[in-house]
Amino acid sequence: MNDTDLPSLVGINHVALEVRDIDEALDFLGRIFAFEFRGRGEDRAFVDMGDQFLALMEGREQGADTTRHFGLVVDDRSRVRDLAEASGAIILEGPFLDFVDPSGNRIQVVEYRDLQFLKDKGVQEAMGFDLNKSGDAMAELEDKGIDPGRI
Repeated sequence: MNDTDLPSLVGINHVALEVRDIDEALDFLGRIFAFEFRGRGEDRAFVDMGDQFLALMEGREQGADTTRHFGLVVDDRSRVRDLAEASGAIILEGPFLDFVDPSGNRIQVVEYRDLQFLKDKGVQEAMGFDLNKSGDAMAELEDKGIDPGRI
């Protein structure tokens, strides 16, 4: 749909994820990923990802996700599988790195260099990164008319 009278989607500010227990979720994520808090309340916590964040909301009661999932972008995917497995995640079969956390949330992990998602150089610097793209990801961006060198 491309109606110029409609507002355009620009990006995702955050994803709100229901978890059984905030402390359990933070402990689990902290064994797999390096992160900083954006904030914390009694039944919620906010995990910072530069100009985006993950909102953890206590209260999940449903069973484990099967196809519904969200994707996290990391700087180095090579260790995530081992760390997730050692942290009690259920690793799912398939072409991607998908696992289920203790609350039943399905998480897919992709590496920054391999996809068209871009972090502005200023955001990268603030996060302490200097990330590059693979040739395939650069071609995907160029096909969309995006010059990663300008970002």
